[in-house]
Amino acid sequence: MSTPLSPAEQDAAFRPDHTEPLDWNDLVEALNRAGQPVELTGAPGGWPAGDGPVGIAMDSRAVRPGDLYVGVPGANRHGAEFAGAVVAAGAAGLLTDPRGAELATDLPMGTPVLVVRQVRDAVGPAAAAIHRNAGVGPRMYGVTGTNGKTTTSYFITSLLQAWGETTGLIGTIEIRAGDRTVPSTLTTPESTQLHALMALMRQEQVDAAAMEVSSHAISYRRIAGMHFAVSGFTNLTQDHLDLHGSMEEYFAAKAGLFSARRSGRAVITVDGGPDAPDADGATWGTRMAAAADCPVVTLSLGPAADHGGDPVSGTDWAVTELEPVGLGHRFALHHAPSGRLVHASTGLPGRFNVANAALAAVMVLESLPSSDWDALSALLDAPVGQGPFATAVPGRMEVVAHAPDAIVDFAHNPDGMERALESVRDARLAAGNVEGRTILVFGATGERDRAKRPVMGRIAAEWADVVIVTDDDAHREEPSGIRAEVLAGVRQGAEKAAAAGRTVQVHESAPRQDAIELAVSLATSRDTIVLAGRGHETVQDMGGVDVPLDDRVELRAAVARHGAAPSSDSHEHGRKVDGS
Repeated sequence: MSTPLSPAEQDAAFRPDHTEPLDWNDLVEALNRAGQPVELTGAPGGWPAGDGPVGIAMDSRAVRPGDLYVGVPGANRHGAEFAGAVVAAGAAGLLTDPRGAELATDLPMGTPVLVVRQVRDAVGPAAAAIHRNAGVGPRMYGVTGTNGKTTTSYFITSLLQAWGETTGLIGTIEIRAGDRTVPSTLTTPESTQLHALMALMRQEQVDAAAMEVSSHAISYRRIAGMHFAVSGFTNLTQDHLDLHGSMEEYFAAKAGLFSARRSGRAVITVDGGPDAPDADGATWGTRMAAAADCPVVTLSLGPAADHGGDPVSGTDWAVTELEPVGLGHRFALHHAPSGRLVHASTGLPGRFNVANAALAAVMVLESLPSSDWDALSALLDAPVGQGPFATAVPGRMEVVAHAPDAIVDFAHNPDGMERALESVRDARLAAGNVEGRTILVFGATGERDRAKRPVMGRIAAEWADVVIVTDDDAHREEPSGIRAEVLAGVRQGAEKAAAAGRTVQVHESAPRQDAIELAVSLATSRDTIVLAGRGHETVQDMGGVDVPLDDRVELRAAVARHGAAPSSDSHEHGRKVDGS
């Protein structure tokens, strides 16, 4: 396992090689335009002569000479308490709130202190100004929703690369600026780092970038000052209620992306996710489309939706054809305003990957002039296993071995679990394999939404034939207690299955490596092993200690020990931590 980056090293990884100083007056004007009026203290006689800041940082340990240090209130201490030491180390000034200004008592005479009412709301606009991001590239595509953000983002960048553009990617698995990989441990960096990354992408001549936008990023204002050319919505299902409290609050957080100040256009999947329309015919998707205050384009998944069937009437785009081909699918997208039919394919298993591919295709189509649609449609119309949506996504339905098929997936919530298990069953039946079983290994994350643990357990017993409950990232919660809550749901589901005449084997096994070994020892060549929950991650947090563990490596090795051949298509990437 590689040595973790220090805060200073992590922050530096996002920055371009050089940034010109920003005049203090230009910074104040930018904050005023963003609705953050500034009061200057600490510099008698007005703004200091000479250049202003060349960078910006929220972590006192990451501040470099010439930076504007942002002192924000924390859970235990206010960041402005560290301002004296930071300025002594070379910071150019302090941006903080009134309380922070009161606490920053040990600053050298003449240090500029910019005071705003809501400092967290001012960080993004300040960072955007310092890095000169207003109105300049790269062209940004934002993807939000509970499930599908990572794969959709990969599909967008793959399609744009096929179109001939240099791309960037910001997400759970990796952060990339052209050919340059940026190490990170968060799905979405802090706003100071994110704006530095935009400047780095321009330095690396990136034309366009796709970004996973988590609810944490929206709620914590990490995307403040960012503007997306097109933002897309996948679905909304139960997750992160430990942060948001309710599905309504979770919805409101996601809806924050689709404001005119953040997005030039929204592409909303109206029938994504497992929930059927309510009595008024509304879904989370139709509600999201109604809540957006930027121009909206709607997408219906039709036969690719969880409930299948005809497309939702009145949508701009709709999946109208769906044909299984091997593990993947061919499909068509109908554009109602023009009558155009766009054919495409994806080699990844599951109808949910058709949903991801459809959203990616529509987001890119809608970002380009219609005069380019014929050429882009030609790129999309490729055989299954070829073309821009044939790309494998690390830890997302990633096949690491065959006979038995062994799959690693990131499914860590009820909807993701059900989609993954349904897709492997459908692929097995489509191949004429009626004898094979689904063997599932999974756990639940500690110190997170406990309500979903028994729900996932019931889903596991509903779809899998053998369920092995093990540990995920327990954090500082007792692992056996987590497993017990999951097992309660599994046993409920197994009893229901038994009443219907179906037997579900239930096992508890820890540590995770032992559970993987057990799964492989139980499997025949006709079975499918699904190792769910951690995907691409390479360390497991147990009791606050990072333990090296890559599900793909462990599963591949276990299958090899039992005599099967590993797949040559798998990937290995580092760990990220953040929300959906």
